[in-house]
Amino acid sequence: MQTHPGTVYRFGPFEVNAASGELLKNGRPIRLQEQPCRLLLVLLETPGQVVSREELRDRLWSGDTFVDFDGSLRVAVRKLREALDDNADDPRYIETIPKRGYRFLISEVRRVEATSEVAEPEAAKRSEGTRRDSVEGLKTGTKAARWWVAAVAAILMIGIGLAAGRRMFFPHTVHALTDKDTIVLADFANATGDPVFDGTLRQGLSVQLEQSPFLSIIPDEKIQQTLGQMGQSADAKLIQATAREVCQRTASAAVLEGLIGKIGTQYLITLKAVNCKSGETLASTEAQASDENHVLNALGKVSVEMRNKLGESLSTIRKFDIPLEEATTPSLQALKAYSSGMRILRTKEPDAATPFFKRAVELDPNFAVAYAYLGVQATDNLQPGLSVDYRTKAYELRDRSSEAEKYWITATYHKGVTGNIPKAIEACDLWIQDYPRSEMPHIYLSAAVLPVVGQYERAAEESTEGVRLRPDFALAYAFRIRAYTALNRFDEAKAIYAQALERKLHTSEIDAAMYFLAFVQNDTAAMAQHVIRAESLPKWEHKILSMEGDTAAYAGHLREAREFSRRAMDSAQRAGEKDAPAVYSGISGLREAWFGNTDEARRRATLAMQLSTGRDLQYFAALAFAYAREDARAKTLADDLDKSFPEDTIVQFNYLPTVRGRLALNKGDTPGAISNLAASAPYELGETRATDLEWTAMFPVFVRGEAYLAAHRGSEAAAEFQKILDHRGLVLNQPIGALAHLGLGRAYVLEGNLSKAKAAYENFLTLWKDADTDIPILQQAKAEYGKLK
Repeated sequence: MQTHPGTVYRFGPFEVNAASGELLKNGRPIRLQEQPCRLLLVLLETPGQVVSREELRDRLWSGDTFVDFDGSLRVAVRKLREALDDNADDPRYIETIPKRGYRFLISEVRRVEATSEVAEPEAAKRSEGTRRDSVEGLKTGTKAARWWVAAVAAILMIGIGLAAGRRMFFPHTVHALTDKDTIVLADFANATGDPVFDGTLRQGLSVQLEQSPFLSIIPDEKIQQTLGQMGQSADAKLIQATAREVCQRTASAAVLEGLIGKIGTQYLITLKAVNCKSGETLASTEAQASDENHVLNALGKVSVEMRNKLGESLSTIRKFDIPLEEATTPSLQALKAYSSGMRILRTKEPDAATPFFKRAVELDPNFAVAYAYLGVQATDNLQPGLSVDYRTKAYELRDRSSEAEKYWITATYHKGVTGNIPKAIEACDLWIQDYPRSEMPHIYLSAAVLPVVGQYERAAEESTEGVRLRPDFALAYAFRIRAYTALNRFDEAKAIYAQALERKLHTSEIDAAMYFLAFVQNDTAAMAQHVIRAESLPKWEHKILSMEGDTAAYAGHLREAREFSRRAMDSAQRAGEKDAPAVYSGISGLREAWFGNTDEARRRATLAMQLSTGRDLQYFAALAFAYAREDARAKTLADDLDKSFPEDTIVQFNYLPTVRGRLALNKGDTPGAISNLAASAPYELGETRATDLEWTAMFPVFVRGEAYLAAHRGSEAAAEFQKILDHRGLVLNQPIGALAHLGLGRAYVLEGNLSKAKAAYENFLTLWKDADTDIPILQQAKAEYGKLK
């Protein structure tokens, strides 16, 4: 059975159209991306039979020069199962055949031709009409019937002649773009002499066209890389000739070239799509503006007309066409500032763009997307309080943005403000459904959202899809490396790094991810290499110093760790950052608490709360106070977190159970501690991504292990500490990764398994063989180990 463009397959309540890629369930459309749909069609060709992985690769990915086939196939299968409400463990439709391929389980698949279904009733009508006409003609025998037949024949001959003439005189008719093509946006030629239009109109056009699920614009990061290959600077102006060369080098289909001119008080905007190889014009349009205040409106008009002329359906244009003044700003000056910020964001240190985004919201206080970018930058600079303010403002103004940006603003709001991760995931899933060619929702899911709830398998899948959609985006590789490291798939993580190097991609986030990967593989030389590469940037210096502090503490080098933390705080303060020094004080205080230095833990936690009061910082301080037996202060902070973040997933199901579990242990209430910590089980692998420091993963597991020790339940305690040791790629250089060996030894003592207990103690003492000798937890461990001999 071979798929035909007009084929419709029906099975159960579902129907899929091979031509349009539309999936229906009981007549209602179900969103399904292109690759999962193509996979479904291949499986439907031979229902009940196994389709091998090799055949799927050849048929669905053979033309892709860069693809992680295994990862891409897993993503496609998962998304297909989600659309069909299927379950991998108990499949109704898609069965996995281990090491072979996949099989569509329902052998009874109905196949009909969509064109014949539509044509049949029309044909019947024509047949019935012809029959009636024939009968009437026979009855009347009039000349009128014969004249009608002759007229129809003449009209048909004229139509055929016109078509032949069109082919003769216009042999190079250009077809519209397909949904596989990409386009390059050139800079507008500014014939007005007014600098307000420089860069501004291109940015506005980009916003308008990015509303389209059909068009795919080459990202500016890819343009910069291509300009570098051409020997030009990253911020070179995309004049006509340059843009066409970029178009050819990126294998794009067309360049969009714009021109703005002025006649008297009126402005004329012209836009044309040009085939970058032949130079032929594929489509063109123009619009007039009566004055400067109406230029953005005219730009919106030409963008809509161009979308239609390039092949986008009117239905999606109607659905995704928010006027530019509403999608961005009605102020040309504000859009100018925003476009300058976006250009700087792409070509220089991101912090340099902040003043331009601030200027944009000063000129237009309702500029939603500018607030959203300010929120992201505040997060990157470890300013969580400021980030919340900006993201909240963006969310309040989200109706003044395009549909794609509205999804992004909604996802970042729920991730960074309410903390409601299911809602953030929902926003990203809707974003993916409406914009299947966009890499951003996949990357945001893998980078910021899914790790919070410990869904690293899906994070790896989403980052894989992000790289497939945009293989030259360096950040996507960093997040893939993080996800695979968290899954202990270290060889795959290193292979991803090799792919990034092969493409000459670099970002400090890649170096940070590779630092952690080198740590879990005990590769100190590689760690040092990535430190040197990352710390050269001012915003990364204090982050790297803090990471080095954690590494020192992991080996029991507490004095060295304190020095790193001090330097990190000083560096952050020199950079003018408010929250970062508080975060570093807070996590170092928790470290001191775990190591038994309760007075120092109180001091550092107190200092942290004096510097700032962010969500994660409150958690670090509360847990440090709980370990230091400052129960009242810990409870106050926990109650405030509960009140302030009622929807926050990581607060409600990770932070609060951990703090309350530790407080219950302080009271000798081991059943209460275990009960509190049970709530964290579904999210215990989650980690905050607000601080960019990889902290908080598996803290509930560590405290639960302590609770089982206090309850003298050795086997349960051993299972918790072993869980930490088994997730080395997730725990990384957190102190609990070292202390879990000691916890495991104590658990084996309770079980009466002295040989395993001695081995666990020895593992800890070997790890801390050069540790500072005055650390209380080390002294306790040595004393306990001495009793086992």
